[in-house]
Amino acid sequence: MDETKPYLIRNMTQHEVEQIAVEWAAKEGWNPGLHDALCFYSTDPQGFFAGFLGNEPIACISAVAYDPDFAFIGFYIVKPEHRGRGYGLQIWNAAMTYLQTRNIGLDGVVEQQDNYKKSGFEFAYRNIRYEGTAHQPTEPFPGIVPASEVAFNEIVQYDAGIFPVPRPQFLQGWLKQPESLAFVALQGGKVAGYSVIRRCRTGYKIGPLFADNRDLAHQLFLASGNHVQPGTPLFLDTPAANQAAIQLAEAYGMKKVFETARMYTKYQPAIDLNKIYGVTTFELG
Repeated sequence: MDETKPYLIRNMTQHEVEQIAVEWAAKEGWNPGLHDALCFYSTDPQGFFAGFLGNEPIACISAVAYDPDFAFIGFYIVKPEHRGRGYGLQIWNAAMTYLQTRNIGLDGVVEQQDNYKKSGFEFAYRNIRYEGTAHQPTEPFPGIVPASEVAFNEIVQYDAGIFPVPRPQFLQGWLKQPESLAFVALQGGKVAGYSVIRRCRTGYKIGPLFADNRDLAHQLFLASGNHVQPGTPLFLDTPAANQAAIQLAEAYGMKKVFETARMYTKYQPAIDLNKIYGVTTFELG
């Protein structure tokens, strides 16, 4: 391969996000959702970068700016045969330059913590991915309804009380993506939790799974599982700091697959981890 070709970093198109970032993530074993690309891209079309050696894409990264204050890094991948040659660092620097002075979060493999610290990231907590299978369907829960029956703005408002910033653009697509189902937990007519289960390369992931209390979290988890055939692989990414979330995963026979280090550049956002039973996505937070 001709390493004398120029190395060009530029924004990806939506199609390239699907064909480069998501496809490479699948090859890395990250099991992305089948319809993630459009949801991710629409959140910040300028936040996806690829590095090309000549016409060949060899590196990618996402640097999604949710608002002027908060952003999230993901999809940081360099093709194996091009690693250790500085291409990754160049595209990393391009992403960090794009995000400027925002507080930036990421979910990185634990072994890379020290490298991220060199770029100004500090460890906040661990997220643990659990894998299990869907159980036999349960009876419907009276307070759990399809998200389509709840005003979108009410879900956005609830989400903004748990995620670091409001993200209506992201949720607009995430709640309605194909081969998925979103549920809302209602208490006294108000949103007290919600979940999304979506089809992935392998099985389904439940994320987010946000709830005001343990009982609602279990109901949302079971309602989500009703969406798929018993025995279907299920994945749930839980903050290790939320012991009730760990207990939920293990109560349904799920086993730990791997973990990530959630890190931030400036500060850990003031979010209630006790309401996070399932992280939305390791790629966008």
